[in-house]
Amino acid sequence: MTHQLKKNLGVTGHGEYTEFRVWAPFARSVALAGTVAAGKELAMASESDGYWSLRLKNIESGQNYVYLITTADGQVLTRNDPRAQQLTTSDNGASVIIDPNFDWEGDSFSPAPPEEQIIYELHVGTFNRPDAATIGSFDDALEKLDYLKELGVNVIELMPVTSMAHGYGWGYAPNHLFSVENAYGGRHGLLKFVRECHKKGIAVILDVVYNHFSGETDLWQFDGWSENGRGGIYFYNDVRGDTPWGGRPDYGRPEVRQFILDNVTMWLSEYRLDGLRVDSTTYMRNTEGHDNDPAHDISHAWYLLQDIVELAHKIKPSAIMIAEDCANSAYLTKPRTEQGCAFDAQWELGFPHALRDGLGLRGGRTLAGVRYELERRYNGNAYEKIIFSDSHDTAANGSVRLNEAASSGDAADIHAREQSLLADAVMLTSPGIPMLLQGQEFLQEGSFNDWQELEWVKAEKYDGFVLAHRHLIDLRLNRHGNTAGLLGQSTAVFHQDDNNGVLGYHRWDRGRAGDDVFIIVNFGDQAHENYQMQLPLPGTWQVRFNST
Repeated sequence: MTHQLKKNLGVTGHGEYTEFRVWAPFARSVALAGTVAAGKELAMASESDGYWSLRLKNIESGQNYVYLITTADGQVLTRNDPRAQQLTTSDNGASVIIDPNFDWEGDSFSPAPPEEQIIYELHVGTFNRPDAATIGSFDDALEKLDYLKELGVNVIELMPVTSMAHGYGWGYAPNHLFSVENAYGGRHGLLKFVRECHKKGIAVILDVVYNHFSGETDLWQFDGWSENGRGGIYFYNDVRGDTPWGGRPDYGRPEVRQFILDNVTMWLSEYRLDGLRVDSTTYMRNTEGHDNDPAHDISHAWYLLQDIVELAHKIKPSAIMIAEDCANSAYLTKPRTEQGCAFDAQWELGFPHALRDGLGLRGGRTLAGVRYELERRYNGNAYEKIIFSDSHDTAANGSVRLNEAASSGDAADIHAREQSLLADAVMLTSPGIPMLLQGQEFLQEGSFNDWQELEWVKAEKYDGFVLAHRHLIDLRLNRHGNTAGLLGQSTAVFHQDDNNGVLGYHRWDRGRAGDDVFIIVNFGDQAHENYQMQLPLPGTWQVRFNST
């Protein structure tokens, strides 16, 4: 692991004293204000290396504070603590002293192994009733844990939950990296959510965004210094600082690297999260977000990604570390000793598009992409990829959910149900770690957005569709003892009929009774009363699931 700074930043306890320390290398002076200072402005001492610190007695949780930074030209800036774990309001209110204590009630949870993981992607703000007066919260999501457990989910992937400058948002424009959105329930709400998920046998992983910081955050020109009109000490101050969404952090600056690594440490240690999904690693390591583009590569980012994963596994060896990357490169999941980043898995971004091509939802029908995805693996490991038929990205950004694409305006008619169930059946029987986007199991319509709550009435209205997903997940996890092959590493396509849209593939682990599984899929629009194909193994085969 590369060098990390040793200073404790933010607020730390030292017996009866509380220490405040902040990095502001170009400040002329720094003072502490807020209720911690009893209405005064308390000068902080320079440590002569860009850091400023102050120790106070009798500081209590719930008190607030801000830093008053006098810039080199005499301007006074009011700044929140970059490591504040709670804010009075999410739109740049004051930083709050937290109560570090939390009763984990004996929690000693470990997630299921990769081959048994079923991920459910969840946006907390939409996870409540359509008639609710407020956006969804962690408590709203807790009410659905029994439903998710019964469905078969054992990993929840939370879309980003850090403080947002606006009431709604996907969460991918991070405003304060260490503070949990108050509207969701804040720090305590997330702690409670993780604890209760663990009690149900459900792991919790979190999307984190390190490819850019929002332009509305206090980090922008934090201590008044910048070059070329750019972001200052936390950002690249040349063209490397440009992204479509905000300034790119300066991954080469040790203090910024520590800022990000400390964030990783907080999520995995204090919140006991079971892993992280790192957003758009492509845009971290390339200024244009391109692959195979050495002219625009950012080597500092690759080393930081290696450090992130190494640190995560040091804190929690069972941590599920996932990259969202466009390169489809085996080096993302290769060990660091082989120059890889050592992520446990990466999003298989081509999988949902291959399914749509197989269903003919993007023009002419083709099975080539589906076959490619079935046979694709990284470093010889089928479980180094996350597979899905829909995600927050494929169901938005000008697109819609798969069932909406199948039957626009009537996304729960028989055609939409057939197409959606077929796609989900392929996903849940394919090699890789399957992920469901919230609501796809009950035919939520339209596109994903951050302001339209899930229509939970559909889970009852289409309970048969939900039940089909439960049955598929049961088969995936071999709960009946006759589909062990779906947990195995091996896959072989034994039949591909492009004219009729029929595909057959074989999944197995060791290959024996109760292990070998054949999946036969009709992507076409015609039923076949008589259709012949040769199976790769002799024997009498039992139908375990039929979606018709």
